Amino acid sequence: MAEIEQTNSEDTQDQVEEFVAVAAEPEDDAVVTVDADADDEELVESEDSLTYSNGVIEKIVAMATREVPHVLGMKGNLMHFVQEQFGAENLTKGVSVEVTDDNRVVVNISVIIEYGAYAPDIFEEVKERVTERLGAMTGLEVAGINLRIEDVLTPEEYEGSEE
Repeated sequence: MAEIEQTNSEDTQDQVEEFVAVAAEPEDDAVVTVDADADDEELVESEDSLTYSNGVIEKIVAMATREVPHVLGMKGNLMHFVQEQFGAENLTKGVSVEVTDDNRVVVNISVIIEYGAYAPDIFEEVKERVTERLGAMTGLEVAGINLRIEDVLTPEEYEGSEE
């Protein structure tokens, strides 16, 4: 029996040495051919990604909305009010966004408009401006914009309320 084990051991040793010798030989095209299939290319591409935090999208939307004539300001929630009391300027105030499963954006905006302005025109201009800015800066498509008019003030009233 000892002789059989030695033979098996010698065969195994020979196989290991042959494997090591083959593995040590440089391969010219084998690596390229094996690694160049489509699945590996997709794997390489999937390692790159570009994402935007909701805060970035909200900030772009808020800034675009403030550019629209007759939009006096944005109306935030209690959290925004508390932040402002401590001196923080919240540029995303009055905006919330939801990203859909197909990577489109639904935007909710709350604004204060100027007394005497025609709200449907403001709505159309906000939609155009926000859609254009988001597309130009992020490439994201807007699925919908919901504009809520929270208040109507004269410019003087608005300036007085900001102090």
